[in-house]
Amino acid sequence: MSGRLFLSPPHMSGNEQAYIAEVFESNYIAPLGPMVERFEAAVRDATGAPHALATSSGTAALHLALRVAGVGEGDIVLASTFTFIGSVSSILYQGATPLFVDSDTRSWNLDPALLEAAVETAPKPPKALIVTHLYGQCADMEAIVQICRAHGIVVIEDAAESLGATLNGRQSGTFGDFGVYSFNGNKILSTSGGGMLVSHDEAAIRKAMFYATQAKEPYPWYEHKELGYNYRMSNVLAAIGVAQMEVLPERVEKRRQIFEWYREAFADVDEAAFMPEIEGARGNRWLTTLTFGRADPEKVRLHLESANIESRPLWKPMHAQPLFADAPAVLSGVSDDLFARGLCLPSGTQMEEADVRRVAAKVKEVLS
Repeated sequence: MSGRLFLSPPHMSGNEQAYIAEVFESNYIAPLGPMVERFEAAVRDATGAPHALATSSGTAALHLALRVAGVGEGDIVLASTFTFIGSVSSILYQGATPLFVDSDTRSWNLDPALLEAAVETAPKPPKALIVTHLYGQCADMEAIVQICRAHGIVVIEDAAESLGATLNGRQSGTFGDFGVYSFNGNKILSTSGGGMLVSHDEAAIRKAMFYATQAKEPYPWYEHKELGYNYRMSNVLAAIGVAQMEVLPERVEKRRQIFEWYREAFADVDEAAFMPEIEGARGNRWLTTLTFGRADPEKVRLHLESANIESRPLWKPMHAQPLFADAPAVLSGVSDDLFARGLCLPSGTQMEEADVRRVAAKVKEVLS
């Protein structure tokens, strides 16, 4: 009870060492190899996405999606403003301009009505959309995809936080043209670092693989006609991913159980409101997040830190970041309000109910 509670630490399945041993015995320790193929197959099986490409990071996968989609200098890319920088930095890599879209209150994710307004008011037709499934909760993808299809906009799902989440039984990351998952150290599954690009378009994934492997032409020597990247995942990290994918369903169940424990612990507190789920959605509850009515979340965070408990503010919106001071945005104030009033609580899958009660008690000390 006295040890530090981290926000979302890695949780190994127990089989990682055995699979890593296989890698070392085979001497496939460089990028590519049998474990990369097994990891990609495991993600395909779990998500229903027919094609997958393991990458060095989720950001690399997003960059590949934009490149394959033909996004380039001067293009407009719509994007969720309430997200992490890694969701949108690749827009700048391609020399494109982000047009940020605010959240709705019913999901905290991108607001379809504001998306429609952004499309109509953009100075020229947007080329693509990067929509984030925030904190493991699915955005309203059926409405979002319908809008984008009507305007010829490529849909890229940043599902970095939402592996295992569903909307009407369909996995996040499989609604649009591309989906991206992250296996960073703090995600629901971790390979220490890594990502996955998925798509229904086999040719698009083949092109992404070409770019991810330095755009090497099919010659016995190194021949290059296009710019490529060193974006493929190592066989060693993929071995960790194979073991992690074996426990995805139970990790989702545990995160959802942790959320329920928190909700029960705060049932008598009107001051706290948790992140909602839209109808038909079943999030993975990667992080349990909540907002306060009157309390300063920074005071809560500091009080938790004094008790050796890690917590974190909600994402500061991209339109409020100095890097994007000149970027256009269609705003409602929702994401600014969430950032001002919200906090992420420890949600690691090794937590027990007593740990949740410990966190809740410390939060209540500030609220009272």
